[in-house]
Amino acid sequence: MQTTGISRPRPLLIYDGDCGFCVYWVRYWSGLTGDRVTYAPYQEVAAQYPEIPLTAFQRAVQYVAPDGKIASGAEAVLLTLSHASGKSFWLTLYRQLPAFASIAEGLYAFVASHRSALYRPSRWLWGRDYEAPRYDLVSWLFIRSIGLIYFAAFVSFGVQALGLIGSHGILPLSGFTDAVRSQLGTGGYWQFPMVFWMGQSDFAIQAACWAGAALSLLLIFNVLPRLSLFFLYALYLSLFYAGQEFMGFQWDLLLLEAGFLTLLLSLATKPGIWLLRWLLFRLMFLSGAVKLLSGDRTWANLSALSYYFQTEPLPTPLAWYAHHLPHEVLTASTAATLVIELALPFLIFFPRRLRFVAAFGFLLLQLVILLTGNYAFFNLLTMALCLVLFDDTALRKVLPVGVTRFVQHWVRDIKPRKIVSYAVGAFALLIVFTGLAQLHAVFTGRISIPAAWLNDEIAPLRIVNTYGLFAVMTTTLPEIIVEGSDDGAHWREYGFKYKPGDVMQRPRWNFPHQPRLDWQMWFAALGTASENSWFSMFLQRLLENSPAVTALLGSNPFPDKPPHYVRALLYDYRYSSAQEKEATGAWWVRQREGIYFPAITLAP
Repeated sequence: MQTTGISRPRPLLIYDGDCGFCVYWVRYWSGLTGDRVTYAPYQEVAAQYPEIPLTAFQRAVQYVAPDGKIASGAEAVLLTLSHASGKSFWLTLYRQLPAFASIAEGLYAFVASHRSALYRPSRWLWGRDYEAPRYDLVSWLFIRSIGLIYFAAFVSFGVQALGLIGSHGILPLSGFTDAVRSQLGTGGYWQFPMVFWMGQSDFAIQAACWAGAALSLLLIFNVLPRLSLFFLYALYLSLFYAGQEFMGFQWDLLLLEAGFLTLLLSLATKPGIWLLRWLLFRLMFLSGAVKLLSGDRTWANLSALSYYFQTEPLPTPLAWYAHHLPHEVLTASTAATLVIELALPFLIFFPRRLRFVAAFGFLLLQLVILLTGNYAFFNLLTMALCLVLFDDTALRKVLPVGVTRFVQHWVRDIKPRKIVSYAVGAFALLIVFTGLAQLHAVFTGRISIPAAWLNDEIAPLRIVNTYGLFAVMTTTLPEIIVEGSDDGAHWREYGFKYKPGDVMQRPRWNFPHQPRLDWQMWFAALGTASENSWFSMFLQRLLENSPAVTALLGSNPFPDKPPHYVRALLYDYRYSSAQEKEATGAWWVRQREGIYFPAITLAP
């Protein structure tokens, strides 16, 4: 390594001041290193370093260390970046990993020889005035968004909890914990980690829900955010297991994983941002991959959306109109969905403006889904995850000045201690490794023994999950209609709040609330009563006229005393055509298919 007799208090990077590309990237590196490195164009300081030929200055950047040692090219760049937080590992790879130095120098030589041509693409990909990205504003807004979504999730489940898992609900929590204890013993405490091992009373269930709502408000108002995030994750994980069949939805898993990563974000910003991007990549890419890997013909021939708007679980009023769009529009929309889910996720790891393209594509897809289907908080949570694809500079261009000033007042620069950095790094390695193993398993059907063991060990925590909605598109809409009777001859229909029932009832909006009984009825209709063991208990509660359960319904035809019999019929539903709707006002047309569950009565 060449040396100079000049000693300096700080390292110096010398660059070509007449090269727009060089000036552009030096400004970026300066933002990363701050005052830990001095920068100067060779046109001003070359005379101070006669040891370095003029041609060397023109060919590559030169790094002068405080002790006088000189490096150039890729090594000079990596020495400079070693003074930036979190960037020193590149220099370690350069010095320790075989062939890395040769590859880095070759890449640098190529870029240096084409720097004039690369200047314009750099400005297009990273922005005209690219500076070291900051995520203080992004992380602050994202954490508040998670607080809002947690609040919606806890309140939504809280108003239904007693009817679903209360002592007089469909699946009493006490019965679940007793069954786990009898089968797994103390091992059940790890397989089903939840606070309800300390008590399964109705009060305990309600306390968990409303404590979660209160902690969400604390998080929204930035009161004890890290402590709030920890307990929010712990409480929602508890409800996830306590809710049994009513809490196994992909957005529940997504909220658990996002909530845990948000806790890491609150401890270390940049690792948290990248882990959330990794989550968004897996969510979107797997959602597209499973559609093709399933072999479903409707995705293969681009007809999926010709069925989707009619057969989705809880459509909005706009879904009726979307279903009647021209066939060509629905086909193009199906193709666009696959492109967004399969191609755009890779842009997450590209330069910032390509990340923005991915973000806008995801946001558009989620907006269309939100407008045409009620998927609880899923779309809002996915939209919130798109925040991490931006940086503070981008958000300041679209947010009102007053908002950014208000947020900036509360933002605090997070400088984690070493032990916290090591802990976050360990979790990051665990999450990325497990996520890669799951991706590999989706495509190959195989997972290595170490990865399988690790995946099984951390599975109860639900911090790394697989995703993929509508891998196989349902092409018909079977619906269960529950009826009661006093004499077994005259039957009256129970009404649900949101799922299709009365053909004259317009589809309703209900997001971010999730009516979990209505949702479970959709899944039950796709199978048999024997495959849905909870259904018989639901009918039993109707025979008892359980107030907690009937409160989950839209209408109870037996308000004063329970019916003597209940049964369930299966109907096939479809949207009315435009002509049928104009003539009758009906949104649906239904046809009876048979008996789903025969008439039963309470044992004497």
